[in-house]
Amino acid sequence: MGSLGSRFQSPSQGPEEAIEGTSTSRKHSCECKKRKRNAQCDCDSEQEDDDALLDTPRRQDRSLINNIKYVVKNIFQSPVFRLTLALFFPLLCLCVCFPNLRRKKLKSTSRYIYQTLFLNGENSDICISALGQEWNLHKVYLCQSGYFSSMFSGSWKESNMMEINLEIPDQNIDTEALQVVFGSLYRDDVLIKPSKVVSILAAACMLQLDGLIQQCGETMKENISVKTVCGYYACASIYGLDSVMKKCLEWLLNNLMTHQNVDLMKELGFIMEQLIQSSDLFVMQVEMDVYTALKKWMFLQLNPLWDGPIKQLLADADAWLCKHLCEKEPFLSTDEGAPFCSVFKYVRLQYIINDLASARILERDNILPPDWLTSVYKNQWFAMLRTEFDNDNGPQEANREEFELSSMRCGRKLTKDGDYCWRWTGFNFGFDLLVTYTNRFIVFKRNTLSQNELSEASKHFKVNRGKLVCSRSTGYQLLTLEKDQEYVVMNLDSRLLSFPLYVCCNFLYTSPQSDNRPDSSEQESAPRSLS
Repeated sequence: MGSLGSRFQSPSQGPEEAIEGTSTSRKHSCECKKRKRNAQCDCDSEQEDDDALLDTPRRQDRSLINNIKYVVKNIFQSPVFRLTLALFFPLLCLCVCFPNLRRKKLKSTSRYIYQTLFLNGENSDICISALGQEWNLHKVYLCQSGYFSSMFSGSWKESNMMEINLEIPDQNIDTEALQVVFGSLYRDDVLIKPSKVVSILAAACMLQLDGLIQQCGETMKENISVKTVCGYYACASIYGLDSVMKKCLEWLLNNLMTHQNVDLMKELGFIMEQLIQSSDLFVMQVEMDVYTALKKWMFLQLNPLWDGPIKQLLADADAWLCKHLCEKEPFLSTDEGAPFCSVFKYVRLQYIINDLASARILERDNILPPDWLTSVYKNQWFAMLRTEFDNDNGPQEANREEFELSSMRCGRKLTKDGDYCWRWTGFNFGFDLLVTYTNRFIVFKRNTLSQNELSEASKHFKVNRGKLVCSRSTGYQLLTLEKDQEYVVMNLDSRLLSFPLYVCCNFLYTSPQSDNRPDSSEQESAPRSLS
């Protein structure tokens, strides 16, 4: 640096002087090195002055950097800065996590369009009249609707008209629904009230607004209850919302027997037929309770003005039947009772006549035609004989279709956590099944002292609560139990467990009727014919 510095400081020197100066400096430097370390040297002081002169800008930069560091450090340690950071940091996080907050100006524009163009009708180029009300609207927005898009783009006379009178053939559509539907063309977000969703859906279907139709369907599925399920199902069937119909049926299958309601039974109508024939119907207790529920439902369909508590319904239904029944003719054989045959035929009578008290009630009510009961008694008698003499050990394979049509449906409500043990009533071919709930385990036990081996049985099990908080199923299985053997059906997760619990089971003890098994004589003659 010394030599370079000399050249920068002495630009007017000649080449020879520069070389000479360089050699002299090197010589002097060598002489100074021979001195003692504590001796003063003039050349050192001159060189330090030169270095100070050369390094002044760099040292000033370094000093500036140090000052900046000091200021920044003081700023970060300042209480004012910390308070400011504490106030603005949450706002920064909100902006990062919720970017929609940064669209405030965009939403304000949407509200301005809705207020100015739709509500105030400024710069309107078409007037729509319907149900005694007028809307000053804009064709460019109406073309979002498939109904108006076809009207304005085709050769219809309305394409050039400034005023259009809409005919509303659907009685579900009212002015409030049209207000919401027309307003949805001018805004992004639409608030749909559950009480108005049917009329809004009807208007959206008429105007062919697919997005609004889908939103109505989601609103309906989220608000299914005792008061809305029948209306939503009927509406969904009219306007083709299959997903809503499926959701309503699922709700009814889970809640019809557990939440019996007078108004619900009045509104059900002949949806009941789909419910009674399903193997997924949650049956509270046994099949006899299905028959009892149908008797109440039929009474309410014939007496829609009946108004009383649910506890009084069965007694009034029995009293009414006693007055209207003829001793010789069953009620379903009369003109008044004939429409209900299609529903009662799906009652699984084979699991009612296996209990003495229930069989006596069937005979007393005289609702069912005699030939119905005669065929059931005959089939059950042959099933018992096959079990006793033909070694019918039950279904040999899990045939889902046969199981759903022929299985015994039963259920139980567990009100609170604890230990439970119960059995479902009825003669089940010598199979005494005990069901136990303890410590979150569902256990089956074949309770027997001297019976033969238990026939194989298929079962279906599910847990639900009210609005189906959670559900679990064992699926379709084949189960063989030895004498007094226990089998753990399910271990419930304590994190999902809540009460009351509803336990639903489907059983099939014997081979289905369609399983035409050859008897022993046929088995013996078959080899001889082949030989």
